[in-house]
Amino acid sequence: MKNTLETRLGIFFALAFIAAIIILELAGGLDLRPGKHVNARFHDIHELKVGDPVKMAGVPIGHVSKVDLQEGQVNVTLKVNSEAEIKTDSKATLKFAGLLGQNFIAVDFGSAGAPKVDSGAVLETAEQPDLGQILQRLDNVAVGVENLTKSFTGDKIDNLFGPITDFVKQNSGPLTATIGNFKIISDNIASGKGSVGKMINDDALYASTLTTVSNLQNTAADIQSMIAEAKLVITNANQIVNNINSGQGTVGKLVKDETLYRETTTAMMNLREILQKVNRGDGSVGKLVNDESLLKNVKLSLQKLDKATESLEDTGPLSVLGTAVNSLF
Repeated sequence: MKNTLETRLGIFFALAFIAAIIILELAGGLDLRPGKHVNARFHDIHELKVGDPVKMAGVPIGHVSKVDLQEGQVNVTLKVNSEAEIKTDSKATLKFAGLLGQNFIAVDFGSAGAPKVDSGAVLETAEQPDLGQILQRLDNVAVGVENLTKSFTGDKIDNLFGPITDFVKQNSGPLTATIGNFKIISDNIASGKGSVGKMINDDALYASTLTTVSNLQNTAADIQSMIAEAKLVITNANQIVNNINSGQGTVGKLVKDETLYRETTTAMMNLREILQKVNRGDGSVGKLVNDESLLKNVKLSLQKLDKATESLEDTGPLSVLGTAVNSLF
């Protein structure tokens, strides 16, 4: 190739064209990479401009390609890489890289099950507090701290602590005596003197207290055991009542068995009839109970038997049987 003027000019314009493309690419004015456009709308973009980056978890995924006003809001068009995992519920937030750093748009991941956004979709947005308002609040706090420090300087401190100083000067003697008494009391306690000193330093009192606590713990354990036994008794009682209600066991059958109830009722009625017959003098037992002549005969027989036993004392063994028979008949 000849090193002519035309060749050198061609190479120069080619390099200039390539450099212009690179500069426009870096500045965001020219974007030849594939991707998709999504929109995010804010009330205030705080000096955000075309070419500012779009990041997801701090990783650049695109840049701001256009900024315009729509329906009382600022519509920001974002060009993001095709492989960026932006979901339909992802949110775009305007953030600052520092107090003097670059603004950028941060896009979160969204939920795992949400579908990816299509080109032209509008993302939800979340706006951070205005940096100017934050600095104004910090300035107000600083002014307040400054006013507070001024209130504790000069004559105001003297006015605040003056009465206290006068009180200490006027009562220096009693205060000194009080402090001395406190020192004596603390020395007595440290040496084990007095009730409080003995309570703190006496090992026997400590052992007694420990024993008392142990006894209380044992008593509490016994009470818990008694409560457990009482619960067991109540449980057993409930089980017995349930068995009775369900007709189980002897008592349950007595309570629930209608056949046994009828038999018991019949037996009581029969017993009542027998007692009524006895009271009327019917039957052998009734006659024995109600016949006065039989009672007289029994009394007479007993009297004769008594006489027969008295005569046995005066007779011999051979005549005992005859005497008893004669006495009876």
